[in-house]
Amino acid sequence: MHDTPDGRRRTRHAPARPLHGRVAVVTGAARGVGEALARGLSDAGMRVALLGREKETLREAADALPGPTICVESDITDRAALADAARRVETELGPASVVVANAGIAVSGAFDRTAADLWQRVIDVNLTGSANTARVFLPQLTSTRGYFLQIASTAAFGAAPMMSAYCASKAGAESFALALRGEVQPDGVQVGVAYLHWTGTDMLTGIDDDPVLAALRRNQPRIARRVHTPDQVARWLTQGITHRAPHIYAPPWLRLCQLLRPVFPALVARITRRELRGGPSGTLSHPVEVLGVGGRADWDSYRAGRFRPPPDR
Repeated sequence: MHDTPDGRRRTRHAPARPLHGRVAVVTGAARGVGEALARGLSDAGMRVALLGREKETLREAADALPGPTICVESDITDRAALADAARRVETELGPASVVVANAGIAVSGAFDRTAADLWQRVIDVNLTGSANTARVFLPQLTSTRGYFLQIASTAAFGAAPMMSAYCASKAGAESFALALRGEVQPDGVQVGVAYLHWTGTDMLTGIDDDPVLAALRRNQPRIARRVHTPDQVARWLTQGITHRAPHIYAPPWLRLCQLLRPVFPALVARITRRELRGGPSGTLSHPVEVLGVGGRADWDSYRAGRFRPPPDR
């Protein structure tokens, strides 16, 4: 026996599709892991709400799903807009049984060369946006005794130089989810944390051109250098969601890294020092870059909204 997404015990004689007919919400669902996961959950029989910033891409992803779905263009850092999205999900699909805080962006570049607003935006999306997502959907998850999944990263294991905002946000998101778990478990809500490694999304495109990250990957064991497709990662995530897993590792061997977490910071620092000493003199002046099409779309939309003049009254 094991728990279903509504917290009940399922015997071997119960239906073999515990997700079927239930409602899932996936943020950052326009592309990459979010889009693949939405498709996987729909294939499992779930009614899926896709949330994201890229309206047309989001609509295309929703239209490709086999089951009932809605797409909601929403900025997860906008609490009012996110609350509206949650109400729409409940009205059109029903209360959520699964919510996946997947939306995230990344910036590569030295901390002192990264604009303060850009650095803050990564924190706002990856950490505060995840908390906002949990806040607005928690009433629904409580009513369904559901499952909240926080997408984290191996960036939470060992912080990589030139990725300070991303690493800080993912470590914070992990800590947030672990703290939330203790608060909501008495109400029957389970909280899981998913750790993703190298995944072939557009965020990873050109990552080997980044001198420090390329060095980190080059110094990893062969098994750790492998890039996994979003579809493969989505299968691991879907399996974990089915079982309301407290931790999901993509790939599964990452669970062994939990035992080595205390040594990762010193190991990363040593590799970085060695590579910087032996690398080109301009390594630390590598241009600051928002990684991936989705990340650039978010940053461009944020800047356009910030500098838009207020409406006439």
